[in-house]
Amino acid sequence: MKLLDYKNWNIKKILKETAILIVMVLVISNVMSYIRKPDLSNSELPQFNELMLDGKVFNAKEYAGKPLLVHLWATWCPVCKVEAPNIQTLSEHYNVITIAVKSGSDEEVQAFMDKGGYTYKVINDEDASWAKIYSVSAYPTTFVYSSEGQINFSEVGYTSTVGLFFRMWWAGL
Repeated sequence: MKLLDYKNWNIKKILKETAILIVMVLVISNVMSYIRKPDLSNSELPQFNELMLDGKVFNAKEYAGKPLLVHLWATWCPVCKVEAPNIQTLSEHYNVITIAVKSGSDEEVQAFMDKGGYTYKVINDEDASWAKIYSVSAYPTTFVYSSEGQINFSEVGYTSTVGLFFRMWWAGL
């Protein structure tokens, strides 16, 4: 008997094996995300008052009473590149601030944004000071804060657009 007998494979078997593989990948990625999730001793939104790429100042106090997504990413991160369109879509409907960690100069980060057509708000964290505040060591890492400024959710790794929308909706309740 051969290890893989392709002659006996049919659409039903292929779909079943594909479904099993997808479930295994989802379970493993969620376990890894849980293990790598930063330990936040303070669950309150840090009081940002930082210069963004567009020259404006991001002030967290302006978002009091509204849910806020804080997304730490890097231009050199392959998963971040795949997730960037999701963040763009979400930023068109909700309050989003992103932090580009160790991604080069403002000009290099802006070039990344321009190339992808992204317009979301970005703080360039060249020295990883915000990554240290958030205890982030893996990218992308996403935090969702409730309307009251309390951490509602955190995720390490890729998050779908639907997942991001649901988490922001939930944070606004």
